[in-house]
Amino acid sequence: MSLFKEIVFNLPEVAGPTQKKLSFKEKLKWTLITLIIYFILGMLPLFGLGENALQRFDYLSIILGASFGSIISLGIGPIVTASIVLQLLNGSSILKFDLTSPDGKRLFQGVQKLLALFFILFEAAIYVFMGGLAPPPGLADSAPALFFQLQLVLIFQLILGGIMILFMDEVVSKWGFGSGISLFIAAGVSQSIFIQAFNWLPGPAGLEGITYSAGAIPALFQALAAGDPTTAGIKLAALVSTVLVFMIVVYVQAMKVEIPLSFGRIRGQGIRWPLSFIYTSNIPVILVAALIANLQLWGRLLQNWIGPNTFGTFAETTGQITGGFLYWLQSPNIIRTIIEQKTLFFGSEPYIQSLVYISFMVVGAVVFSMFWVQTSGMDAKSQAQQMMSSGLQIPGFRRDRRVLESILNRYIWPLTIMGGATVGFLAAFADLTGALSRGTGILLAVMIIYRLYEEIAKQHMMDMNPMMRKFMGG
Repeated sequence: MSLFKEIVFNLPEVAGPTQKKLSFKEKLKWTLITLIIYFILGMLPLFGLGENALQRFDYLSIILGASFGSIISLGIGPIVTASIVLQLLNGSSILKFDLTSPDGKRLFQGVQKLLALFFILFEAAIYVFMGGLAPPPGLADSAPALFFQLQLVLIFQLILGGIMILFMDEVVSKWGFGSGISLFIAAGVSQSIFIQAFNWLPGPAGLEGITYSAGAIPALFQALAAGDPTTAGIKLAALVSTVLVFMIVVYVQAMKVEIPLSFGRIRGQGIRWPLSFIYTSNIPVILVAALIANLQLWGRLLQNWIGPNTFGTFAETTGQITGGFLYWLQSPNIIRTIIEQKTLFFGSEPYIQSLVYISFMVVGAVVFSMFWVQTSGMDAKSQAQQMMSSGLQIPGFRRDRRVLESILNRYIWPLTIMGGATVGFLAAFADLTGALSRGTGILLAVMIIYRLYEEIAKQHMMDMNPMMRKFMGG
């Protein structure tokens, strides 16, 4: 065995359960413990932090499962970045992994963890040295040695938080429900929606110079009482958009294609093998959203380092993107603009920006959806092997893996492409309508929670407490 494989196969990891199937209570316990630890880490501020230039990117922190300024400021960014890079390398055959063999899958997972550790170290250093998270700026001139020492302390804390997130993801994947990446995103989005809907504390001044609550629901009633229809319309549109996106995503998520199968050795007995319309679930949107979030963060850090550039220009006071390539990769709030200007015709730039954003989200989701099918065992070959090992075959066809694979290919690739395009379009549409916590976040949270519900209902219905089983519809 080569030295590289020796290192990859012996990376520290969370030990998996010895029993074949974990009970519902056991999975629920570890999921809740990990979630509580995640929220606690998000409230621990970085020691020595004086300037937090990333705090304006609250939306990006939700997508990255991060809390800028805390010990988990990196969030899931390094893990997702490592996954994106490895999928691109594997999909382009620059690096080739045999994902059909146990050793090949183990090697793929080990290289992915090694890449994640590299990006944890790299991003921690970049965040600090490029001024995203920095010690008090006055120390750079008065005490440069102390300033450098505090930079190293900040980097160490970020690395520690990144490694904790990496292993917490493993804990959830092996001992809990779903994956840690999905859990952290859903937790962050749910918290953000609740705060943006019900926060009664004063927010920024409205269009008429009146200060309303930061939450959409109290601000809506305050605007109606103050006779401010524009602000009331904006808040109402945000609430309606949130509910509408929620309903559409639940409906689309429930769409399935069912393939009739029969047990070859038991005549007359069969089942239906479901293939979801959104075949790769929320993974493509997570990857595309994380890619955009990382690009915007890198753009801000690059401006801190070399000043305004063609990659992205940010306003110093608000942090808004005002120019460069990244300007076209952000979603304008079309509904808010229409309500404020009381017309559909306010120039072509917002509409062009919307088309570019939708196109990027759709194409990106389709590409990552195709890569994910090939690298996660969801391709026709892997599905056919799973069916064959269960003693299943398609009625009217001989029992042959190649036959099953050929028939499955008729469904899987169209579902992969159409499902990826649909989920990318839904995410972009939701962002353009100005839904609470941004549409991409809502889309991800709904799909994650719906998948979690399906997994629990399918695997653990009989293990639940009677009250919980009744709540889940059992």
